[in-house]
Amino acid sequence: MLCEDKPAHECGVFAIVAPELDVARLTFFGLYALQHRGQESAGIAVANGRAIRYHKAMGLVSQVFNEENLRPLAGYVAIGHTRYSTTGSSKLENAQPFVVESALGPLAVGHNGNLTNAATLRRELLLRGVGLTGSSDSEVITQMLAGGEGRTWEEKLKVFMVRAQGAYCLTVLTRDAVFGVRDPLGLHPLCVGRLGERNWLLASESCAFGPIGAEFVRAVEPGEIVMLTEEGPQTLAHMPTARPAECLFEYIYFARPDSMLHGRTLHAMRVAQGRELARESPAEADLVIPVPDSATPAAIGYAQGSGLPYSEGLIKNRYIGRTFIQPDDQLRKVGISLKFNALGDNLVDKRVVLIDDSIVRGNTSGPIVRLLREAGAREVHVRVSSPPIRHPCFLGVDMATYPELIAYRLTIDEICKHLGADSLAYLSLEGLIRACRHEGDTFCKGCFSGRYPVDVELVDKEVFEIK
Repeated sequence: MLCEDKPAHECGVFAIVAPELDVARLTFFGLYALQHRGQESAGIAVANGRAIRYHKAMGLVSQVFNEENLRPLAGYVAIGHTRYSTTGSSKLENAQPFVVESALGPLAVGHNGNLTNAATLRRELLLRGVGLTGSSDSEVITQMLAGGEGRTWEEKLKVFMVRAQGAYCLTVLTRDAVFGVRDPLGLHPLCVGRLGERNWLLASESCAFGPIGAEFVRAVEPGEIVMLTEEGPQTLAHMPTARPAECLFEYIYFARPDSMLHGRTLHAMRVAQGRELARESPAEADLVIPVPDSATPAAIGYAQGSGLPYSEGLIKNRYIGRTFIQPDDQLRKVGISLKFNALGDNLVDKRVVLIDDSIVRGNTSGPIVRLLREAGAREVHVRVSSPPIRHPCFLGVDMATYPELIAYRLTIDEICKHLGADSLAYLSLEGLIRACRHEGDTFCKGCFSGRYPVDVELVDKEVFEIK
């Protein structure tokens, strides 16, 4: 299998209240815009004031849904989910939304993130006699809400927030309402949108609003419980911590370049990361090229900051990662060429600065350097627009384990030699924070520093699987 050397995405959540519109169809297109956040499974649940109907399956959004299975999803309130597994393996039992019946009526939950005390909460549910069919912390959340303390959904959500630790952005659907919940640290984004005067939305990123004609209104605040109605978003509770800790990888890689965080596009912040990298780590070279597509904004910024011309040196096959047909042994030997072709005309006898946004395992960066040399590049200087990743993530990102992280095992000089590059430099943590500037340093830096905003347990993501 061709393995991408990137942190794996988390999940995408979406919700809508629209009494006179086809909410299932709008949710489909919202999820389509969030597909980059998870490609393993997708699901939509719709409520009509009495019951919840849903459909979910393994695969991409466009593979899971069609006209036939969208048609029965009639109602005026909906949530949707596209998944990448962080706790619980990739199988149908862990696909979302989770839908259960409770004393207060039907309930559906979509979750992006990772609970750091999931093992404790799961054990409590099992001791209470609650049966669990999957192995994800998202099912734990659903059952905590369904059977937890409280006479109303608002009370149940508040109790959950007191008990839960770690990262969670939730969309919670009842028979006639939808709630959005963001953890007190604000680790991952959740935002509110509006479509017309009476239709309101929630999404992991603002990029989900444009394709359906909606507009971004505001972010859901850390620790906020918001309920959507025809009148708009209503804040039911606000329980933030004293020091928020947003995930820095949303700014580096995860969120789509056209999404907004703190009033700026991710594209603008990634260009700024490239400019900071050029200032910190210049190189004597002839041109700057990105590893497409995610490093393109940083490469633009590096070119601006260095005065070197920006060019393309690699063409990406954007569909190789979206097939379920795996390459055979002969094709595996081709390796990185399945994903990238080099533009020899732009590279022959050139000293190249190759910009990437991150290096996790180092299993694709070396082959890319060799590909550029084989295409005629005289020198290849690698520059990375994030600091070295030396620690795993336990808060909703599948980052790899300590032994898999190349920057945990090797020094920067050793990594450079391993990649076969002429030089290698990373953006400093201080430079990254400057590029992502907004009010204060309110970021989670755990994967760079090993210091996490909450206590974490070193557990495998399939720890709850039945062996």
